[in-house]
Amino acid sequence: MIIRTRPPVGYSAVTPKHVYVNRRRFLATAGGVVVPAWAALAGAKLNVASKSPFSTSEPLTPLKDITSYNNFYEFGTQKNQPAELSKNFKTAGWKVKVEGAVNKPAVYDLDSIMKLAPLEERIYRLRCVEGWSMVIPWIGIPLNAVLKQAEPNSKAKYVAFQSYYDPGQMPAGQWAGISFPYVEGLRLDEAMHPLTLLATGLYGETLPNQDGAPIRLVVPWKYGFKSIKSIVKIKLVEKQPPTTWNLAISNEYGFYSNVNPEVDHPRWSQAKERRIGEFLKRPTLKFNGYGDQVASLYSGMDLRKNY
Repeated sequence: MIIRTRPPVGYSAVTPKHVYVNRRRFLATAGGVVVPAWAALAGAKLNVASKSPFSTSEPLTPLKDITSYNNFYEFGTQKNQPAELSKNFKTAGWKVKVEGAVNKPAVYDLDSIMKLAPLEERIYRLRCVEGWSMVIPWIGIPLNAVLKQAEPNSKAKYVAFQSYYDPGQMPAGQWAGISFPYVEGLRLDEAMHPLTLLATGLYGETLPNQDGAPIRLVVPWKYGFKSIKSIVKIKLVEKQPPTTWNLAISNEYGFYSNVNPEVDHPRWSQAKERRIGEFLKRPTLKFNGYGDQVASLYSGMDLRKNY
């Protein structure tokens, strides 16, 4: 993992590349105008501070693949649709509500969330249940920073997540075959694990809309559909919360959904995977290769039954 230093401005000041490029062109022609510090930093790579063992050393998936091959059913069920259909998705003024079995419920904007912990870049594998995978340099903060701020009480056993859904901005959702808003959940100890990330960027810039802008979950030892996108609500609860794909097809998608080559999907094998951009398949790693960090969370559990 590469830990990056925080820019001396709010996170919301990091704007899309086309905006700051055009602004710089304007300032360059204005003559004698001082470029604000936030404009000079916007969209740029942050300075590398240190590395961490959380990150994989595998080659990164190219940005063009990460942003053109997406599962985001609100913007279409075909892998190429979200990049096109999410272009006008509006994320300004985004808020995330944290509530439930906590002592300090709150509503956060992105600046407030990003102030809870230093921004980090973590190079994680993301494994999809259909048999493909990517290696992505995510940027964000540990989810546990938000949960600790909320102070879970004795009733908090699970964390439920809800995504944003607006049929006006996401008309393709009506043909997706699943219910919206999208919901997901983790056990509290999974959510508190330092590997679990709230991501707000990748490849050194803010998240593209099709990748879950402006804030999403990344749980690298689970199949990709557990990493819910465009989060608007985090609720700590006592009982196991419903999850979208388990509600839709319970015999295919369990609550835990840990990457496990020993448990096949009813319609295909999970023993091998294909990295995006590669022709040959490779053996699937249990827990997506993060077993040393997370296997102890499931000590004594039957991971075939608790799939």
